Amino acid sequence: MSEVTGAEQASAGDHLRKLALGGDPDWAAMTAGELRAYREAENRRRASPEAQAITGIPDRGAAIRWQEVALPGRGLPVRVYRPSSESDGLPLVLHVHGGGFVGTAVQSDWVNSHLAAQLPAVVVSVEHRLVDPETPLSAAVDDSWDVLQHVVRDAAQWGVDPARAAVFGESCGGLITALAAIRARESGLHLRAQVLVNPAVDVTGTMFDYASVTEHAQSPTLTVPQLRLFHRLAVPPGADPRALSPLYADLDGLAPALVLVPTRDPIADHGRSYAGRLRAAGTPVRLTEYSGATHAFLSMPGVVPQAEDARAEIAEFLRGALAA
Repeated sequence: MSEVTGAEQASAGDHLRKLALGGDPDWAAMTAGELRAYREAENRRRASPEAQAITGIPDRGAAIRWQEVALPGRGLPVRVYRPSSESDGLPLVLHVHGGGFVGTAVQSDWVNSHLAAQLPAVVVSVEHRLVDPETPLSAAVDDSWDVLQHVVRDAAQWGVDPARAAVFGESCGGLITALAAIRARESGLHLRAQVLVNPAVDVTGTMFDYASVTEHAQSPTLTVPQLRLFHRLAVPPGADPRALSPLYADLDGLAPALVLVPTRDPIADHGRSYAGRLRAAGTPVRLTEYSGATHAFLSMPGVVPQAEDARAEIAEFLRGALAA
């Protein structure tokens, strides 16, 4: 893939920072109240019309709406993307946005609306619970898995073909998606494909023991202090981090995978390592590296040209996997 120049990378980082609260907060000292305030303000900005200069213009060939999903003991919003010329029996793509302790499905309107219109497919993006001192990562993992089961079980109501389902996630959403693919194999739910974009796959004590973490510790769109806050919140004391780390799971017999890795990303080696483990386990995998791109590049098509190439690759991969 063509390389993004240093100037383009810096510009993308500057643009993204303008969406935040006037610069990076002190991640190590952030209180629960400060985290909530930061998250609320940041997600409002990501969902604002002005943010589309960075996050991209949705495809007009897709209808977008919020919908509430009734899950055991709770309701959960999902953002649903359907081709404007709606029909039944379409493939299902379950999407999980990135962010971990911040993020909203709206930030992925660009890629999800294009996939819905061009595959065509019904894309359901989970507005999962976000990590904070009261909410561990396992809550988001359960949210996404429960939504996937709900939609597949009620496929006729959703207008999807349960035999043509795939999962797609970015960053922390890539970790959640990888775990969903593992749960699907264990439960007998057949998936056609999994797409993992700049995924985090290791929340154990070895999460930071990768060369890319050291090399890109202060990248424009993800820093080690942010990763350390996520790591501290994701797995509370007494919980097993390996249970939430796809890298250490049994990876045999999973759905074919597409793994996209931006090379200027602290967790680039997470994606590379996971692709290697999938391949060693006999699971079909395609690894594509986007040279010079930074973390979260797929959510920044307005400032990172490589997002277009990645979107096209995802669409091509899913189109083949989800063919009738």
